[in-house]
Amino acid sequence: MAKLLPLQLKWKPVASGGGSSDSSGEGRRAVIAGQGTIALEVLQQVPQITALVVPVGGGGMVAGIAVAVKALRPDIRVYAAEPCNADDCYRSKVTGELTPNLHPPDTIADGVKTSIGPNTWPIIKDLVDDVLTVTEEEIQQATQLVWERMKLLIEPTAGVGVAAVLSEQFRSVSQNICIVLCGGNVDLGSLAWLSPPGKEANGN
Repeated sequence: MAKLLPLQLKWKPVASGGGSSDSSGEGRRAVIAGQGTIALEVLQQVPQITALVVPVGGGGMVAGIAVAVKALRPDIRVYAAEPCNADDCYRSKVTGELTPNLHPPDTIADGVKTSIGPNTWPIIKDLVDDVLTVTEEEIQQATQLVWERMKLLIEPTAGVGVAAVLSEQFRSVSQNICIVLCGGNVDLGSLAWLSPPGKEANGN
């Protein structure tokens, strides 16, 4: 049975001006470590995987997964996926500096509207292999595909990872891929993009 020791993070929490560490859920070390248990379960159930794709908002989940995976199986590639409209993680990786979104992003993937923070960024910078961005249309199509073909009621945030794997930028990657479907919080009545033109979301 895998030990949790690899999840003891070497990165120290960044103190704010008031002397306290980052208080957001995604930035707490315990939360990051807890998210890493996702990777432990994946490796126990499907050890043959060669890549993990994880939606990224505040970065706690992909950071925890990356720490666990790279400690136990450094050969596995870890990809973060986010909407083009909320691409702070992508821009941070490109520039090599933490680059949060300046304004609240406009995306249907509301679970990843939060920018990565000062505690998750160093882990993402060092351990996440690449960041993939997808359009709102790609997120919609991927989410509906999972609903219709897999009969799983995922939220659009989880559809971000599926959209990334289906995108042109991922087509050249021939691997055993695991996508983390990170939530099922769906209010169908509020999803106007499900309705045909001229009809409201509730079908009236």
